[in-house]
Parts: sequence; C-alpha cells; structure tokens
Amino acid sequence: MEMLNIKINGQDYTVEKNTTILEACHKFGIKIPTLCYLKDINEIGACRMCLCEVKGARSLVAACVYPIDRDGTEIFTNTPQIRKFRKTTLELILSNHDKKCLSCPRSDNCELQKLCLEYGVEDGKFDGAMTEYEPDTSTLHLVRNNNKCILCRRCSAACKNQYVSVIGANNRGFDTEIGCAFNKDLADVTCVSCGQCTAVCPTGALVERDDTAKVFEAIADETKHVVVHTAPSIRATLGECFGMPIGTNVTGKMVSALRKLGFDKVFDTNFAADLTIMEEGTEFLDRVKNGGVLPMITSCSPGWIKFCEHYYPDLIPHLSTCKSPQQMQGAMIKSYYAEKAGIDPKDIVVVSVMPCIAKKFEIKRDNQGHDGLADNDFSISTRELAKMIKTAGIQFTELPDEEFDPIMGIGTGAGTIFGATGGVMEAALRTVADILTGEDLKDIEYHDVRGMEDIKEATYDVAGMKVKVAVTSGLKNAAVLLDKIRKGEADYHFIEIMCCPGGCINGGGQPIQPAHVRNFTDVKGLRAKALYDDDLNLPYRKSHENPEIKAIYDEYLEKPGSHKAHELLHTSYVKREKY
Repeated sequence: MEMLNIKINGQDYTVEKNTTILEACHKFGIKIPTLCYLKDINEIGACRMCLCEVKGARSLVAACVYPIDRDGTEIFTNTPQIRKFRKTTLELILSNHDKKCLSCPRSDNCELQKLCLEYGVEDGKFDGAMTEYEPDTSTLHLVRNNNKCILCRRCSAACKNQYVSVIGANNRGFDTEIGCAFNKDLADVTCVSCGQCTAVCPTGALVERDDTAKVFEAIADETKHVVVHTAPSIRATLGECFGMPIGTNVTGKMVSALRKLGFDKVFDTNFAADLTIMEEGTEFLDRVKNGGVLPMITSCSPGWIKFCEHYYPDLIPHLSTCKSPQQMQGAMIKSYYAEKAGIDPKDIVVVSVMPCIAKKFEIKRDNQGHDGLADNDFSISTRELAKMIKTAGIQFTELPDEEFDPIMGIGTGAGTIFGATGGVMEAALRTVADILTGEDLKDIEYHDVRGMEDIKEATYDVAGMKVKVAVTSGLKNAAVLLDKIRKGEADYHFIEIMCCPGGCINGGGQPIQPAHVRNFTDVKGLRAKALYDDDLNLPYRKSHENPEIKAIYDEYLEKPGSHKAHELLHTSYVKREKY
C-alpha cells in the first residue's frame, strides 16, 4: 500500500495512492457536493458539482473520479472560483427544472434543493426555453416526471445494476431525456417494479405511486374494518424518516403510531414470514424426498419473481409456489382472522406496509386473492407510512412503545431476519434442520449465508443429508445463478434470491438517504444489524416454535402443505414477454 503526502486547502494529509479526491476529502471531514455520483453504481463525473482545483492541472477536475496518484498533490475545494462554478451549475440546472417545490414529494429531502440553498442560488438567472413532459403514470408502482429530472443518470445506472436496463438517456443536447426505448411507457417494458430508481433519484423525478389518501379514506369509512400489517424490515428503517440514527429498531413506536392513525388492528408480517417458512420448508422437503424440481428458489420477492417471468421463464418450475409473506398475511386476515372476529371479509380492508414498491404490483397479480377478494387492498411503502404519520401530526419520536395485536402479532426471530439478504435461507434452515433431526437444535445461527457479498454458498450436513444452498440479492447477481442452472452447473438444493441489493432493508420503498450518506455509510449493514439484534432478543427464534403458527394449523389449516393451505397460501406464475 503506497501512501502519498498531499495538501487539501493548505493542510497536510496522507492518503493511499489512487484514492479519489472525493474519498480523501470525506476521510478528513471535508464535504464536496455531488449530484450524480453513487459509489460503485454511477461514477461518471457528469454533474460537475464536485469540481475542484488541483495545482498544476490545466482545468478544474471532478473530485468523484479524479485519483490522487502523485506525492505532493495540492488540492483546493473551496476557492471563490470553485464556489462560483458550482453556483452557476445549479442555476443552469434550475433553468430547465420544474420548481414547484412546495408540492413536490421530495421537498423535505431533495438534494438539489439543499444545494441551491447552501450556495445561495438566484432563481431565474438563466430563464429561457424549457422542455415540458407529460408524467408517466402508466405503472401501478411509480410515477416518472421528467420535468423534475436533472439528467444525473443515477436512475439508469441503478436500473443497469439491476440487469434490466429499461431506462436510459434518449435524444441529445437540450432534448436529452431519461426514458425507455422508443419512448415507450414504463408499463410497456420489462420493468420489474423494484423501485431502485426511486431510492437513488436526487429530486422528485421518480417517486412511488402515493396511496396514502386512499388509506386515510378507508380508515375514515365507518363501515370498514381496516387492518394493517408491517414487514420485518420496516422496524429497522422507519425511524430514519424522523431523524433517528440508521439501524434504530422502532417496533414499539411504529405500532403506537399505527394505532393513532386509526387502524382497527395492527399485525406483524413476521407472523406470515413464519407461515412462509412452514409452507416453503414443507415444499422443499417434499421436492427432495419425491424427486421434485431442484434447486428450489424462494418466492418472497415480487420484483425477483417478475424478473424470472420476463427473463428466465423456462426456470419458473424452480420457484417455490408459496405466496410472499405480504400475501399470506392478507389471506389469513380475510379468512382465519375474519372467522375468529366474526367479521365479513368483504368489510375488511387490509393495508400492508412494505419496503418494496413492487408489492403494489404484487397485490394486483392474478391467482393471489381468494373467494373473489384481494389478499391485500393497499400496499404502502415505508416512506408513505412516514408521510401519513407526519400528516396526522403524530410526534413519532415521543411515542410510547406498544405491542402488536394478538392472533397474528407474534413473530419469531426467524421472521425478523427475512428483511436482510440470507434471512429467508437462515430461517428455513432453522426449521428444516429441526424437522430432519427431530431435535431442538441450539446452534441456529447460519453465518455463512449472512452478509452483503454478491453470492454466498454453503453446504450443511443435516441429519446425514448434505444440503447445498446459495443466497444472492440484486438481479445482476441473480442472473449469474440462473445462468448456472440453465447450463446444468448448479448443484444446489435451495436458493434464496432477493430483488434488491442487500434484501428488503434496501428496498425501493425504504427511506431515501442522500448520496453523501449512501457513499460513505454502510446503510445496508446498519439496517441488517438491527434485525439480527432483534432476532437475538426475541423469545422465539424458529418459525415452528411460534405459538400463533401452531394455533393456526391446529385450528384452521390442519398442517403445512394441506389442501386448505394450498388454496390460501400458494400461487402460480406466468411467462411474460421480454419486450
């Protein structure tokens, strides 16, 4: 490791050779503004906000991509000339930008707005011709408004990182816009609804479809019994929307806020995660014992499922037939809970709070509901729940901790870790290992499948049976595993795939962290740690130990994999065109 002596703004520092100016300045507490840069995703130096001066260089350089490669390099990040360049850049961006900031969904966390304030930008300095676009509202999950786009390319880079690459730059010069090939609507291309584009957009050009008004309307309808359930990862991320540190577990405050919003019942989707393990584990053992299609692949992530249907339809038989926890929870609310509570399912409105805007697409899929009713009526993101809490004037950080409602309020640690990549696999292994050995095993932490590596592989000896598993997240990595299956090179028994890199903790509906946080903070790691810590502290850590899961099989479903369980908890998939 070669170290270099350098100067930044007249101060002496030592850095590793080929460290970028941006990385070096961050290390020493100097913030350089960016609008396009995302580490490992979008390193193109296009927005020019990070321009700095390097003594001896012919022109200003982009700090995000400029490597420090010689001893004695002198860097200046805050001269009058640099500040003038950055301010002018912002004014030029604003000259072709929809400035209806008061009504913009990103008004309170827009990176462009924040920089304009910091640099004292003068609105209207370069007023002139403006391009006008009709917002794309064709999909169930998001809205694209190019009038707010600043052409940073983060969205197209994130889409490419997800393998699908359905959006990119069209046209040239002043007419450049981000769009789909041949100017198609998003609904007419192979978008998998992951929402990673919304999570990286610095402005309000890409946002999830807002269903909060419909949920408020349902709560206000006295003829409806409105039930909400929250995904495992929400407890580890919701606090960020209220200024709390990344990785803060806010389960109790979240439940309290949901009750104050007026929901009649507040359930934990961890319960359905445990239910998923019971059904999925049974399906896996049946495939192993009876010569079923292997490897079996998890089906919890709707973005991943849609990706498989579009790009690898020949591998659909490898998918578990289990519905996702969101859908299982909704199905149980409108059947088991409705019966226990003596409520007509037609009068129940089910709202899910999910980390993933692909869930908005999933609730409308065929073969998801039962008896003519949808399993879930609305699916809202973490961000939408935060908006509802703020709209209602609820002081989130001051709320007391409350417990979920019974019947579907107990979840195990196995259910909690569903929110992180590897969590579904670990939860399944905890239960399958107990079933195969007939013992209550105490060593239940499967560290080989944890972490943020691209692809994790492990082989476990369970009751004399060698079980080979693989775990991945992010569709670019998923394609690697799927290609191995196509070539006959995958000798795995079980594979977990999550659509979003890192799993649900990094879902497209999670709180948006600005680039300067994403680039230098292990956001995924901190959120995942909150879930694993929660797992350690829960009274039940295996899905089959959950007393409410035991009750639902004893009283209603008979046994995992029963005919009734298949009617309510399993689904099918379709081959979709690859446009």
